[in-house]
Amino acid sequence: MPPLLTIFSAPKPFTDPHIATIQRNAIQSWIHLGPDVSIFLVGEETGMHEVAAEYGVPVLNDVARNQAGTPLVNSIFELARQASHSPFLAYVNADILLMSDLLQATRQIASRAEDFHKQASHFLLVGQRWDLEVDNLLDFSNDWEARLRQEVQTRGQLHDPAGSDYFVFPRQAFTQIPDFAIGRAGWDNWMIYHARQQGWPVIDGTPSIKIVHQNHDYSHLPGGKPHYDQPESQENMALAGGLRHMYMVLDAQYQLVDGRLRPPPLTMQRAIRAIERRLIPSQGQAKPLRGLRGGIARRFRRLRRKISGKFKDTGQHSL
Repeated sequence: MPPLLTIFSAPKPFTDPHIATIQRNAIQSWIHLGPDVSIFLVGEETGMHEVAAEYGVPVLNDVARNQAGTPLVNSIFELARQASHSPFLAYVNADILLMSDLLQATRQIASRAEDFHKQASHFLLVGQRWDLEVDNLLDFSNDWEARLRQEVQTRGQLHDPAGSDYFVFPRQAFTQIPDFAIGRAGWDNWMIYHARQQGWPVIDGTPSIKIVHQNHDYSHLPGGKPHYDQPESQENMALAGGLRHMYMVLDAQYQLVDGRLRPPPLTMQRAIRAIERRLIPSQGQAKPLRGLRGGIARRFRRLRRKISGKFKDTGQHSL
């Protein structure tokens, strides 16, 4: 039988020592999930083939790119779909450490299709990450998960629910994706929006899944600027349909808690987000919101920023 889950990713070049270290850590954490997982790296970035050969991970070449040379999300997804045989796929950012709870959650969701009120064959699993400073190669010997969880408990910080670093979905989902640039803002938000528009269950796995983001700078991006300050991010947002389509984890209809799908609790963040979503102008609106509606929209954005700290208006986050 094929593995339950195929994890695929498009790493950055392995030229920067710190980026190379955290990407090696991430790949090793995926490998240690065991035989129920297959892994593909996508692209032809410097050093990728050497690292992939070292760890015995296949590489998918010939990814389509935009004019700036950035790989396209739809090409990455299609290459992984064609190469894999798993019933479920997971795109994961290449700086993310995974543990066995992601695989367990996938099994639980797959077994609870009766809980889905619409289109049981499609769903999207996303969730918040934990940020952690990691400077060295990790030790993946016995009990590595327990040690990592202790590190996260001691030094980690739960990131705001403004973006996603992993997407788990059935292989038949997301066959039509715009020409988004990978590693730039906006495409991850569109994934959640698209799933909601299609009537698929969007599941927030945060209560049950602990994924770990290894912090890094932005020296790999043009000008060293964060990805949401890049022109390609603005192009992604336009392709997605504008700010109105910048959905986030707060827009999930379910949470995975103790193996069961439940409506998320009504928190202040979710209440504000639900109202704000109705006030955001659609793409192509000639003028910004004015008058009473515009004033309310601006107030909600300020309130959301106060509650969420570094929360971005666009629902973007640091990759």
